[in-house]
Amino acid sequence: MKALCWDGERLSLIDRDDPHAGADEAVVRVSLAGICNTDLEIARGYMGFRGTPGHEVVGTVIAGPSQWIGARVVAEINFACGSCDWCRRDLGRHCPQRRVMGILGADGGFAEYVAVPVANLHRVPESIPDRCAVFAEPLAAAYEMLEQVAIGPGVTCTVLGDGKLGLLCAQVAAAAGAEVIAVGKHADKLRLLQARGIRTVELGEWDAAPADVVVEATGSARGLGAAIAATRPRGTIVLKSTVADRLSLDLAPLVINEISVVGSRCGRFAPALQALEADAIDVTSLIADTLPLQRGVEAFERAAQPGMLKVLLEIS
Repeated sequence: MKALCWDGERLSLIDRDDPHAGADEAVVRVSLAGICNTDLEIARGYMGFRGTPGHEVVGTVIAGPSQWIGARVVAEINFACGSCDWCRRDLGRHCPQRRVMGILGADGGFAEYVAVPVANLHRVPESIPDRCAVFAEPLAAAYEMLEQVAIGPGVTCTVLGDGKLGLLCAQVAAAAGAEVIAVGKHADKLRLLQARGIRTVELGEWDAAPADVVVEATGSARGLGAAIAATRPRGTIVLKSTVADRLSLDLAPLVINEISVVGSRCGRFAPALQALEADAIDVTSLIADTLPLQRGVEAFERAAQPGMLKVLLEIS
C-alpha cells in the first residue's frame, strides 16, 4: 500500500506492506484523513514518533469480524490493553500500556489501510458524509471539555485560538449554553463563529477580561501564559495545545489566584457523532483544501501555512 511516513527527518510517500487484522482487530480502507496540528508537531519532533501519522480518519472495514465487514467507520485513537485498572474504569485513553494511532507506537491513517482494535470502531450514521465524519476525533476532543469542567449557562468562557480545534471548542461551549468569547488573529476565521451567533474579538483588540473558564487552543507554547492572565481567581484553564516547543513560564499566578489547570485531550466519539448527525456543529466551513494521498507532502506543507484551516487527504 501507499503510505505517508515520517522517519524522524523527512516526510515521504512510500510503499509499505498492507496491515493485517490481528486478534480483535479490523483493517479499515481509509477514505478521508484530516491533518491536524498534532501531526504537524510530530514532524517537528513531538513524541519522537516514527512511522505513518494520522489519527482523524473515516473509512470502510475490509477485514476483521464478519459483522463489521463493509461498515463505514471512524475509530477512537487510543489502543488500550483492556485489562488494567484504567481500562476497567472505562478510561482506556489513559491506559499506561496504550498505543496511540499515528502518535505513539501505532501506525496511523495517512495510508490506504490502517489496522485498529474492533473495540475502537464506531459506525457512521448514513446521514453523515465522509467530509463531516472525518471530524469525529477533533470534535470528540472538544466535547471532552464538558466531561471535565462545568461549562454551561451562567459560565463565562474565553476560547483562545481560532485554529481548527479552537473553532470547534467555541461552538461546543456555546452549544452547552456558556457565554463564549472567541479570541483569534484571523478575521476570516472568526467570522465562521460570528455566523453561529458567537461573540469574537481579534487578539489586538482583546481586553483579557477574566473569565470563569479559559480554553487554551492556540497551538503555541506561549498560549498558557495568556490563558493564566485571562482567568479569574479560582477559575479554570482547559489546556488543549500539544506542542514540541518548551517555554519558561511564571506559575506564581496559578497559586496566587488559585487557578485550576485541566489538561484535556481525547474524548468519547458518541457525543461527537450525535452532534454531527444533528448538524449541531459546523465542520464543513473548516475545510480549506482536499488533496490526494499522492500529494501528501504538499498537503502537509499547505496545512502548516499560518492561518490554515483543515486540509484533508483523500485516500480512496
